[in-house]
Amino acid sequence: MQSLDERAFALQASRMSRSSATARDGFDWTRWLRWCAGTAFALSFAALAFTVLFDPYGANPLRIRFERPLMDINQRFMYPQVLRSGEFDSAVFGTSTTRLLKPSELEAGFGGHFGNFAMNAATPFEQSKAVGLYLAHMPRLRTIVWGLDDNWCEKDATAPEKLLTERPFPPWLYEGSTWASIPHLFNLRTLEISSRVALNRLGRMKPRLPRNGYDVFLPPDSTYDAARAHEHIWFAKGKAQAVEPASPPYEASAAERASWRYPGVELLDETVMPFPQGARLIILLPPEHVAGLPQPRSFDEAYRDECKRRLAVIANAHRGFLLDFAIPSPLTREDKNFWDWLHYRLPFAKRITDALGEAQAGKTSAEDYRVVAASL
Repeated sequence: MQSLDERAFALQASRMSRSSATARDGFDWTRWLRWCAGTAFALSFAALAFTVLFDPYGANPLRIRFERPLMDINQRFMYPQVLRSGEFDSAVFGTSTTRLLKPSELEAGFGGHFGNFAMNAATPFEQSKAVGLYLAHMPRLRTIVWGLDDNWCEKDATAPEKLLTERPFPPWLYEGSTWASIPHLFNLRTLEISSRVALNRLGRMKPRLPRNGYDVFLPPDSTYDAARAHEHIWFAKGKAQAVEPASPPYEASAAERASWRYPGVELLDETVMPFPQGARLIILLPPEHVAGLPQPRSFDEAYRDECKRRLAVIANAHRGFLLDFAIPSPLTREDKNFWDWLHYRLPFAKRITDALGEAQAGKTSAEDYRVVAASL
């Protein structure tokens, strides 16, 4: 067993050996690793503090209080802070087919303060989450214009594989406590968007979108190519010419229609159930080129017409109506009115807002639209 003197000598020899090795190598690796670890911790903590305090999504209670610009490129991350803000008592929801509806034009026809929160390629599930968040924070609601594409009428509209798209969707921004959002802020994406918010505050970067969400996302109309549009309209749908009516025509009995199920309609009905008394729900079926519509007098057309009727029942229950532009008409038969079978050109957005005002005033049909009756 070593004496105290022997152990002290051994310790001193060990230290001298390490010192000699450091001098010989010319580098203190232990100190360098400690410095790296400390620096990494300090930078990580600074990044976390930066994202929490700037919080580009306005979700956590520790954030600095200021009105955040919409800086993210994904609308699913941008809109929740505005939907929770209560600053717009009227709103547009849907997909890119309703993004061109201008809030100021809707305000002229319906009153209120409109925002357009339609999201590109948003699924029925994603849209319902956005509307649900909006309703939870807007007790003074006046009007919702909800644009519905044909996927709302599909038999598998709420199937698991159709709930989301390839675009990231943040459920933590649409439900749960505000504290629960903090762990989601510590990532490179949020750090990037926080930096954009900081640059905006310094006057060095413009917002991605205005607070009311309105943006013309289409290419300039001067670049429109009719031949290319024709190809996108017809061949994207696997068709080369106008669709002829089915022969013989399909006739569905009342019992058969009653047996059809529409999970998307059920989801919409559930979503708007918390509508405050006096608020108004307007369902819009945006224009589709006839190449994308069901074959006339076919089962598909009958199935979709029944879906429209059930949607009209929901709209009527909330002091509104269903305006249907997704029908064969002079507008939808003309290739030159569309970029592809789903997206109409910018001038027709004004026609839609005008038609909404006409329907609100009691007009039930025109050459390019009809107001669907719930009793059909």
